[in-house]
Amino acid sequence: MGLMEIISNRRSIRKYKNDPIPDDLLEKILESARWAPSWANTQCWKFIVIKNKILKEKLRDTLTPWNPGRNAMIDASVVIVACAELEKSGFRRGEQVTEREDWYMFDVALALQNLTLTAHSLGLGTLHIGAFDANKAEKIVDVPDNAKIVELLVVGYPDESPAPRDRNELKSFIYKDKFNVPYF
Repeated sequence: MGLMEIISNRRSIRKYKNDPIPDDLLEKILESARWAPSWANTQCWKFIVIKNKILKEKLRDTLTPWNPGRNAMIDASVVIVACAELEKSGFRRGEQVTEREDWYMFDVALALQNLTLTAHSLGLGTLHIGAFDANKAEKIVDVPDNAKIVELLVVGYPDESPAPRDRNELKSFIYKDKFNVPYF
Protein backbone atom coordinates (compact mmCIF):
# COMPACT_ATOMS: atom_id res chain seq x y z
CA MET A 1 0.00 0.00 0.00
CA GLY A 2 1.38 3.42 -0.95
CA LEU A 3 1.34 6.37 1.41
CA MET A 4 -1.57 8.20 -0.26
CA GLU A 5 -3.60 4.98 -0.24
CA ILE A 6 -2.87 4.53 3.48
CA ILE A 7 -3.88 8.14 4.18
CA SER A 8 -7.06 8.07 2.10
CA ASN A 9 -8.25 4.63 3.27
CA ARG A 10 -7.76 5.13 7.02
CA ARG A 11 -11.01 5.33 8.98
CA SER A 12 -12.01 5.86 12.60
CA ILE A 13 -12.94 2.41 13.90
CA ARG A 14 -15.51 2.05 16.67
CA LYS A 15 -16.03 -1.73 16.59
CA TYR A 16 -13.16 -4.08 17.36
CA LYS A 17 -12.38 -7.77 17.62
CA ASN A 18 -10.95 -8.69 20.99
CA ASP A 19 -7.80 -10.21 19.44
CA PRO A 20 -4.54 -9.22 21.14
CA ILE A 21 -1.94 -7.26 19.20
CA PRO A 22 1.43 -9.06 19.21
CA ASP A 23 4.11 -7.05 21.02
CA ASP A 24 6.38 -6.89 17.94
CA LEU A 25 3.55 -5.31 15.93
CA LEU A 26 2.76 -2.86 18.72
CA GLU A 27 6.44 -1.93 18.91
CA LYS A 28 6.46 -1.14 15.15
CA ILE A 29 3.52 1.19 15.64
CA LEU A 30 5.12 2.93 18.61
CA GLU A 31 8.45 3.18 16.75
CA SER A 32 6.75 5.23 14.04
CA ALA A 33 5.77 7.86 16.62
CA ARG A 34 9.42 8.24 17.58
CA TRP A 35 10.19 9.59 14.10
CA ALA A 36 7.58 12.34 14.08
CA PRO A 37 8.78 15.92 13.72
CA SER A 38 8.63 18.13 16.80
CA TRP A 39 9.51 21.63 17.94
CA ALA A 40 13.33 21.84 18.05
CA ASN A 41 13.31 18.02 18.20
CA THR A 42 12.06 18.18 21.79
CA GLN A 43 9.90 15.06 21.37
CA CYS A 44 7.63 16.02 24.26
CA TRP A 45 5.31 13.02 23.80
CA LYS A 46 4.91 10.24 26.34
CA PHE A 47 2.69 7.20 25.70
CA ILE A 48 1.13 4.89 28.27
CA VAL A 49 0.11 1.56 26.73
CA ILE A 50 -2.94 0.10 28.47
CA LYS A 51 -3.92 -3.55 27.99
CA ASN A 52 -5.34 -4.12 31.46
CA LYS A 53 -9.13 -4.44 31.24
CA ILE A 54 -9.76 -2.83 34.64
CA LEU A 55 -7.70 0.23 33.70
CA LYS A 56 -9.43 0.42 30.31
CA GLU A 57 -12.81 0.35 32.11
CA LYS A 58 -11.72 3.14 34.45
CA LEU A 59 -10.54 5.22 31.50
CA ARG A 60 -13.78 4.49 29.63
CA ASP A 61 -15.66 5.94 32.58
CA THR A 62 -13.89 9.27 31.99
CA LEU A 63 -15.51 9.55 28.53
CA THR A 64 -18.55 11.75 28.04
CA PRO A 65 -21.74 9.63 28.28
CA TRP A 66 -22.57 10.26 24.61
CA ASN A 67 -19.10 9.36 23.31
CA PRO A 68 -19.43 6.71 20.55
CA GLY A 69 -16.03 5.29 21.49
CA ARG A 70 -17.10 3.89 24.85
CA ASN A 71 -17.39 0.26 23.70
CA ALA A 72 -14.22 0.50 21.64
CA MET A 73 -12.25 1.33 24.79
CA ILE A 74 -13.04 -2.13 26.17
CA ASP A 75 -13.27 -4.23 23.01
CA ALA A 76 -9.99 -3.16 21.40
CA SER A 77 -6.75 -4.77 22.48
CA VAL A 78 -4.95 -1.56 23.46
CA VAL A 79 -5.62 1.99 24.61
CA ILE A 80 -2.71 4.38 24.30
CA VAL A 81 -2.84 7.34 26.64
CA ALA A 82 -1.04 10.08 24.72
CA CYS A 83 0.60 12.58 27.05
CA ALA A 84 2.86 15.58 26.67
CA GLU A 85 5.64 16.83 28.86
CA LEU A 86 4.90 20.52 29.42
CA GLU A 87 7.13 23.51 28.72
CA LYS A 88 9.34 21.76 26.18
CA SER A 89 7.62 22.32 22.86
CA GLY A 90 7.58 26.01 21.92
CA PHE A 91 10.20 26.84 24.54
CA ARG A 92 13.86 27.77 24.27
CA ARG A 93 16.12 27.62 27.32
CA GLY A 94 13.04 27.41 29.54
CA GLU A 95 11.35 30.45 28.00
CA GLN A 96 8.23 30.42 25.86
CA VAL A 97 9.20 31.76 22.43
CA THR A 98 5.90 31.83 20.55
CA GLU A 99 2.69 33.70 21.15
CA ARG A 100 0.83 30.40 20.69
CA GLU A 101 2.00 29.18 24.07
CA ASP A 102 3.03 25.56 24.59
CA TRP A 103 3.07 23.64 21.28
CA TYR A 104 2.64 20.23 22.90
CA MET A 105 -0.76 19.57 21.30
CA PHE A 106 0.75 20.06 17.86
CA ASP A 107 3.78 17.85 18.48
CA VAL A 108 1.80 15.03 20.08
CA ALA A 109 -0.67 15.16 17.18
CA LEU A 110 2.19 14.68 14.71
CA ALA A 111 3.39 11.61 16.60
CA LEU A 112 -0.17 10.25 16.80
CA GLN A 113 -0.64 10.72 13.06
CA ASN A 114 2.46 8.59 12.43
CA LEU A 115 1.16 6.00 14.86
CA THR A 116 -2.32 5.98 13.32
CA LEU A 117 -1.13 5.63 9.73
CA THR A 118 1.34 2.91 10.65
CA ALA A 119 -1.35 0.98 12.51
CA HIS A 120 -3.63 1.19 9.46
CA SER A 121 -0.84 0.03 7.13
CA LEU A 122 -0.42 -3.05 9.37
CA GLY A 123 -4.12 -3.96 9.30
CA LEU A 124 -5.09 -2.38 12.60
CA GLY A 125 -7.73 0.24 13.33
CA THR A 126 -7.55 3.30 15.55
CA LEU A 127 -9.91 5.75 17.17
CA HIS A 128 -8.86 9.15 18.50
CA ILE A 129 -10.81 10.05 21.63
CA GLY A 130 -10.83 13.62 22.90
CA ALA A 131 -14.19 13.95 24.69
CA PHE A 132 -13.23 12.78 28.17
CA ASP A 133 -12.38 14.14 31.61
CA ALA A 134 -8.60 14.53 31.25
CA ASN A 135 -8.06 15.45 34.91
CA LYS A 136 -9.77 12.27 36.07
CA ALA A 137 -7.89 10.17 33.50
CA GLU A 138 -4.57 11.71 34.60
CA LYS A 139 -5.22 10.53 38.15
CA ILE A 140 -6.04 7.00 36.98
CA VAL A 141 -2.71 6.60 35.17
CA ASP A 142 -0.59 8.73 37.54
CA VAL A 143 0.39 11.50 35.14
CA PRO A 144 2.79 13.87 36.95
CA ASP A 145 2.14 17.61 37.30
CA ASN A 146 4.63 18.48 34.54
CA ALA A 147 2.59 16.55 31.93
CA LYS A 148 -0.91 16.49 30.46
CA ILE A 149 -2.99 13.90 28.64
CA VAL A 150 -3.70 15.02 25.08
CA GLU A 151 -5.97 12.17 23.98
CA LEU A 152 -6.79 8.50 24.28
CA LEU A 153 -6.03 6.37 21.22
CA VAL A 154 -7.80 3.04 20.80
CA VAL A 155 -5.86 0.47 18.76
CA GLY A 156 -7.02 -2.98 17.68
CA TYR A 157 -8.22 -5.28 14.94
CA PRO A 158 -11.23 -3.73 13.19
CA ASP A 159 -14.59 -5.47 13.29
CA GLU A 160 -16.12 -3.03 10.80
CA SER A 161 -15.24 -1.34 7.53
CA PRO A 162 -16.80 2.13 7.57
CA ALA A 163 -17.43 3.85 4.25
CA PRO A 164 -15.43 6.98 3.52
CA ARG A 165 -16.94 10.25 4.63
CA ASP A 166 -17.14 13.29 2.39
CA ARG A 167 -14.04 15.46 2.28
CA ASN A 168 -13.84 19.15 1.40
CA GLU A 169 -12.56 19.95 -2.07
CA LEU A 170 -9.03 21.40 -2.27
CA LYS A 171 -10.36 24.66 -3.67
CA SER A 172 -12.37 25.19 -0.47
CA PHE A 173 -9.26 25.55 1.73
CA ILE A 174 -6.24 26.28 -0.49
CA TYR A 175 -5.46 29.94 -1.10
CA LYS A 176 -2.85 31.82 -3.08
CA ASP A 177 -0.76 34.55 -1.46
CA LYS A 178 -3.59 35.75 0.84
CA PHE A 179 -6.47 34.31 2.81
CA ASN A 180 -9.60 33.75 0.67
CA VAL A 181 -7.78 34.27 -2.64
CA PRO A 182 -8.52 31.05 -4.55
CA TYR A 183 -5.50 29.03 -5.60
CA PHE A 184 -7.46 26.89 -8.04
